[in-house]
Amino acid sequence: MKKITLLLGLFLASLSSTMAQTGNSSASAIDKYFANYVEDKRFSVVYISPKLFQMLGRMDSKILDMDDDSEAKAVLDLAKDLQGLRILSTDDTPDAFYKEAKAKINTKEYEVLMTVRDKDGDNVEFLIKETNNVIQELLLLSKGDDEFTLMSFVGNLDLNKISRLAKEIEKKNDD
Repeated sequence: MKKITLLLGLFLASLSSTMAQTGNSSASAIDKYFANYVEDKRFSVVYISPKLFQMLGRMDSKILDMDDDSEAKAVLDLAKDLQGLRILSTDDTPDAFYKEAKAKINTKEYEVLMTVRDKDGDNVEFLIKETNNVIQELLLLSKGDDEFTLMSFVGNLDLNKISRLAKEIEKKNDD
């Protein structure tokens, strides 16, 4: 279990202050897009339900023998606010799926957190919705020559908690 929370923590830290929450028309567009392809054999699918994040959030660091592990405690504190994760990925016509996702999901409702494009046409976009220092939604769209990926993180995440986790990870790496 400690490995799972550590992996979750490293993943969250690598996002460097990004997360999500379903709610309005764009979230339902993401839900619909995901639902269209969740059973499609061309896609690899990851779905982590709200229940799993609730269970992680209810875990006590004493039960998990993490009394001295401030990084793991920060992960659990952050997990309390997560509500789910969905990932779709395919290597079948990535350009077509990327264009379809961009057309169906109103990305204008998001703030661009980071965009990476290279000369070969690979494109990665991290988009967020934020209100009062709380990330409400994270959307990742990624297209390369050989793969398309859509990732939707849902939850209400306080940037202060994310910052605390990043500091704990940095402190552990410095030791």
